Amino acid sequence: MLRIIKQAFTWWNGQTISTMLYTRFFGQYIGQDEFGNKYYMSKAKVNKKKRWVIYNGYADSSKVPARWHTWLHGVVDEIPSEQDRSDKKWMRSHLPNLTGSDSAYRPSGSLSKKIVNDERGGNYESWSP
Repeated sequence: MLRIIKQAFTWWNGQTISTMLYTRFFGQYIGQDEFGNKYYMSKAKVNKKKRWVIYNGYADSSKVPARWHTWLHGVVDEIPSEQDRSDKKWMRSHLPNLTGSDSAYRPSGSLSKKIVNDERGGNYESWSP
């Protein structure tokens, strides 16, 4: 029941009911990436260029890998597949944007760092005029 309420009123937790219906009637399943995102294209011959993604979990566009991003935006017409993937040794695997999460990058001296390193030995006093 909670899932139906989430689908009716929120778009960031996955597809809405209207997107689900549109996908079922007018969408053709194309493929899935390593994050579980599903990609669709319109069935109609007139509107063959309409492409969309149904996110696995929280809707965040940074979760779309580069190969699928180029397909979604019509840069390439070839559907990405795992066989086409030519990762080099020096390439890192795709990571979504981690800003605001516990895994976000926090360099030393950052105010958002949980452990503050005081290099002055703890006897620091701020200057006051």
